[in-house]
Parts: sequence; structure tokens; C-alpha cells
Amino acid sequence: MDLTLLRTFVTVHRAGSFTRAAALLGLSQPAVTSQIRTLERQLGRPLFLRQARGVTPTTVGDELAHRAAPHLDALVEIAGTAQDERDGLRTLHVAGPPEFTSARLLPALAPLIVQGLSVRASLLSSAEETLDGLAAGRHDLAVATARPRGGLFTATPLCDEEHVLVAAPRWAARLSPGGLREGAVVLEQLPVVEVHESLPFVARYWAAVFESKPAATATVIAPDLRAVQASAASGAGLAVLPRYLCEDDLARGRLVALLDPPVPPLRTYFLVVRTGTLALPHIARAHEWLLRAAGDW
Repeated sequence: MDLTLLRTFVTVHRAGSFTRAAALLGLSQPAVTSQIRTLERQLGRPLFLRQARGVTPTTVGDELAHRAAPHLDALVEIAGTAQDERDGLRTLHVAGPPEFTSARLLPALAPLIVQGLSVRASLLSSAEETLDGLAAGRHDLAVATARPRGGLFTATPLCDEEHVLVAAPRWAARLSPGGLREGAVVLEQLPVVEVHESLPFVARYWAAVFESKPAATATVIAPDLRAVQASAASGAGLAVLPRYLCEDDLARGRLVALLDPPVPPLRTYFLVVRTGTLALPHIARAHEWLLRAAGDW
């Protein structure tokens, strides 16, 4: 059986779409369709059910993928290792939220960069855009704030991010006694700094801590948490920030935590690759390194 046909088949099986598989393989969609039909003729069995949006594997297709994929991944690993030995470490294309990528992801990869790894980073605020780019082959490894579904991706929990309700000291001093017991009172007394008009961070915090929706509009909108942090520390208003991003301001007194709930709101980050690409040594090395580094975050 032709290994090229098997490689195309496994890619389609993981991608769930001829179009997406074609992009990953660098082929045209008709070429992918032709290769799958050739393989189906050779086997005498259908491997996929064609649908309006993508394809669904038959039981025969699932069985073949289960048997063939590990062997193809092993061949990719052997070829990748040989390539790395000839050319040194390859370029790693990573993507993730701007703040997390800048403060966590890239610094964690520094030891590998010193060893010869080249890195190209894409800073993307949208988890959907990040995963779409990973699916299309524009990235090798991504950090996302939502666990992707389907067989195309392999996602591993990386770390949890604690959210803190903060404001500059002069705003914290203006809160009325007992005002922190009700979220609505806080929003009535302080302006709000956020990344979007929908107040995604404040709304998540209010739902988790106060079990309510925030009845407010933002005074300052800045689509980067680092700008929100700087604005809040300068006295523009309250904000909900990841602790790792504001811990230095908290320690120096530029920001004050307005509340210390028994169970702080958390958001989970996932380390995501396309299924099968951990067979490539440079991706596997970075993946393992980041998981190890995340233990200290």
C-alpha cells in the first residue's frame, strides 16, 4: 500500500475535511479527493461519509486510522530527527494570547533558543483565530484559553490563571464600608477598565464571585491586558487581571486587591498541537519543555 495515500488518509481523518487536509499537506483539494478514492478502491471499502460540511470516517476508516497513524507518526519522527541532526533545531511557529505569550511562553522557551531553536511568534487575542491558524498549518504549537474539540488537535492543560479584582490605592480607599460584599456597589463607585465593551474579565469575575452580571459600562477600553494593567495602576479605575500580570504592582503597592474570595476565579490555558505533530522532535521538545516550565507558574 502506498505510504503517500496512507499519509493523506490519516491527515483527512484527523482534519475531518478534505479542504483542511489539503491545506496541511500542501495539495489541492481535488488531489486529496483523488488519493482517498484511490485508497478506497484498493481496499474495496468506503473510508469516509461525505457530508455538507466535512467528512465523517466509517468504522473501516476509524479502524485503519487507529492501526496506521502510530506507524506513520513514527516514520515522521525518524525523518524529523535526521533533519534536525543535519540542520540543527528547526524553526518553531507558536501562537497565543499577547500577554501570556510575552510574559510566559517566550521566556520559557529561552533555554531552547540558546540551544539553537528558532522561534516565530504570533500574538492573537482570539482563541478561535489561534486554533484556525493551527489547523491551517500556520502554527506548530499554540496556547489557547478553550479546549478544542475533534481529532485534529491534541490539547494538554498547561496552567490555571487566577484572576484578581484590583484598583489603585486611592480608588480602594474610596469604597464604602461593606461595599465589597456586593459587586454592584463596587461598580457604582469605581470606573472600569477592560479589554472589550462586553467586559469579559469583569463579567467572568462577577459570575464566579458575586453570582451576578455586572451592571456597568467600561470607562476605558484597551484590547491588551498589559494596557489595562498600566491604566489601572495609574488610577484609571478597577480592573480584573491575571495575578501573574499584576503581582509586581501588588507587591509594590501600585495596585490593591479589592477582594480575596475563598475560591478565586480561574481560567485554564491549554497547550495545543495538531495530532501527530509531536512526532516532530522540535515540536515535542518545546511541548515537553513548556509543560515542565508551567509547574512553576
